This record gives sequence, C-alpha cells and structure tokens, in this order.
Amino acid sequence: MQDGQPAIALKKLKKGLAVDPDNAEIHNVIAIFYERLGETQLAETHYAEAVKLQPKNPYIHNARGSFFCKQKRYQEAKDEFERAVSNPLYPTPWVALTNAGLCAERADDKTLAESYYRRALSSKKDYPLALYQMAETSLELGSYLPARGYLERYNSAAQPTAGSLWLGVRIEHALGGREQAAAYKKLLRDRFPDAPEVQLLNKIER
Repeated sequence: MQDGQPAIALKKLKKGLAVDPDNAEIHNVIAIFYERLGETQLAETHYAEAVKLQPKNPYIHNARGSFFCKQKRYQEAKDEFERAVSNPLYPTPWVALTNAGLCAERADDKTLAESYYRRALSSKKDYPLALYQMAETSLELGSYLPARGYLERYNSAAQPTAGSLWLGVRIEHALGGREQAAAYKKLLRDRFPDAPEVQLLNKIER
C-alpha cells in the first residue's frame, strides 16, 4: 500500500463498524490492520470482539491464532488453530493446521510441528506449503528419504522456488545423491541467480 492508504482503509472500516457494530468480520479485518500497523493491544481487542460475536468462525480463529503466535503466546495460538479446525464446515482446515505447524516450529517443537503438517496433508495431500514444511522438518529430524519424497511431491504440486531448490540440494547432499544435487544446483543458479540461496551455495563450494 502507498503512504496513507492503510489509514484511509482503516477509516472506512471504522465507518462500517459504526453502522454495524456487531459485524464480526469487520472487527476481524480491523484487527488484522492494527496487527500490521504494530498496534498490538488494539488488534487484540478487535480479535476478542470478533470471536465473541462469532465464536465458531474458523477464519477468525485462524487469524487470531497467527496473531497469538507472533506474540509468542504459543498455547493460546494452538488453542485458536484447534478451534478453527474443529468446525466441520471449515472448507480449508489444512491452512489452519499448517499455520499451527509453523507456530509449533517457532516454539521449537518440531515433533508437534510435524504432526500438524501430517494432519494438514491428510486433509489436502497436495497442499504445497505443508509438503515443503514436511520436507524441511524431515531433513532437520534426520529422515532424509521421507524428506526427498515430500519435496518430490511439492515439486509436482508447485513451481520451484529458490528455497525449495536449496532444500533439494541439502536433502540430496545428505543422501549422497550427487546427480540430483547437481541438477538442483543448476536450476537454482539458472532461475534465481541473485537469490541469497545461491550465495550460500557459492560459499559452501569455495
């Protein structure tokens, strides 16, 4: 957004809230705005009001869970994500489950993170972010073959990124797959020559 645009948008939202003060979705959007602006207390107030008005809304619980996670309030975040996925009408539970996994990683609980990614993939087997995170987590836990498998599934579901190609390099190095590692390196250098991952690669190959 250009300078001043967030303030203008927030002003419009507040006008909408003045007309419809019990609109949970407006409270939720205002909370997200305040969160992005660094107004933590105001964000929390509007998230709380949104949940109070629509206690079963999974989108609000997912957003509030992400907010709590950024504040390092990990148990509260976990509870919000679980509330989101407990709604059988939530059409995209894999999103909240993956967010819960990312939050568990921030809390340095890789085992819990892995369980959330598995649950996400149980509800949507080709969700790219969950596949990527499972590949990364599996590598960190020393499960190299599963890491390769998850990354291959990711490659079938999404376009490669500098991060995914660098992950492929690291997985293949761990497995001793020289040819595949070389292929990942070439793709990384050809497609993303200015990426930080290329600098890392160049550094380790000096």
